[in-house]
Amino acid sequence: MRKDTECIHAGYTPENGGPRMIPIIESTTFKYDSSSDMADLFDLKAPGYFYSRLQNPTCDMVAAKLAALEGGTAGMLTSSGQAANFFSVFNLANAGDHVVSASTIYGGTFNLFQVTMKKMGIDFTFVEPDCTDDELEAAFRPNTKAVFGETIANPALKVLDIERFANAAHAHGVPFIIDNTFATPINCRPIEWGADIVTHSTTKYIDGHDSSVGGAIIDGGNFDWMAHKDKFPGLTTPDDSYHGTVYAEAFGNGGAFITKATAQLMRDFGSSPSAFSAYIINLGIESLSVRMKRHCENGLAIAEYLEKHPKVKWVTYPGLKSSPDYELTQKYMPNGTCGVVAFGLDGGRAKAEEVMGHLKVAMIATHVADAHTCVLHPASSTHRQLTDDELVACGVRPEMIRYSAGIEDVNDLIEDLAQALDQV
Repeated sequence: MRKDTECIHAGYTPENGGPRMIPIIESTTFKYDSSSDMADLFDLKAPGYFYSRLQNPTCDMVAAKLAALEGGTAGMLTSSGQAANFFSVFNLANAGDHVVSASTIYGGTFNLFQVTMKKMGIDFTFVEPDCTDDELEAAFRPNTKAVFGETIANPALKVLDIERFANAAHAHGVPFIIDNTFATPINCRPIEWGADIVTHSTTKYIDGHDSSVGGAIIDGGNFDWMAHKDKFPGLTTPDDSYHGTVYAEAFGNGGAFITKATAQLMRDFGSSPSAFSAYIINLGIESLSVRMKRHCENGLAIAEYLEKHPKVKWVTYPGLKSSPDYELTQKYMPNGTCGVVAFGLDGGRAKAEEVMGHLKVAMIATHVADAHTCVLHPASSTHRQLTDDELVACGVRPEMIRYSAGIEDVNDLIEDLAQALDQV
């Protein structure tokens, strides 16, 4: 099926007389006829469900839909995008290990890596997306376990050269993990360009309606864990907490990563979404392909308008022909990028906040990438915890306004911006 059709049909096929929509299995536990049936589940010898902290049928149906959309082999939902990014890295890296990451990533992810996971003994080296080959090569260490990046960085809107970073990771025998939240699988499928693990904050475009916080991890199924056995003992040696299961042997390249993340990390951290949240996410996915077209049309029109406005100092939008990332955009996302535009005026933070205060259609909100147009001043909010140097490294300028174009009539959005700019 093509992606527009997969948004509707993938992940769940109704049985004769069964519910047309994905059913909400809102149950913590599941009944079995014998203790031996339960034992097989706990030994990972049989498929099924025993406790919704680890897995839930509704969540798995939605994860299967996302895996199909990304072209992956297995997937799992988490309680947030932050949990998805944490699990994707912690599933591979232990205390004493190292990860290479692009510097232009979401501020919350940067803080997760630089502060919280550093306390856990995992070290990160951050590199500019436009770094030289020598600089990228120098970032790797013998104990490097993964490379991480974002398809379109939030909020810097920097487009990552997926193929380049994937090739660098593979040359060092480690997987490439990429957060595909802004592009979504409608506009980019990173696995086709060499990425191994894809993450999402489903809270954004995938849900699309400010309704449900969530995350997802998709395994591309192409990384050969046993070929790099010494680097990934968690996947290639017996797990004593599951009676000696070797994930890479028992579940193969297509299932080992997600099975381990579910059996170990979801079991121990419990970052599980509810079945109802998964149901809401699925409703969003069903209209995802239609909405992304409108988001991209609106985003480009807004960017083109702002680029010509005399009061606007600069505009960043990867779909603009003037963007330094335009060629990469055409390579990876020829049909559109996202609806998020970044721009700034002379006058720094004060001027940015003044403009935002005059907007009437666009709402000031700690959110991005949904049906409602919203704006944010990242330096004062989502990236407030970062130092000035870290802000610059993440591509966040003090005067930056992050404008997330929704699916309203674009003429209303432009008129709203016009009247706000007229007042400053």
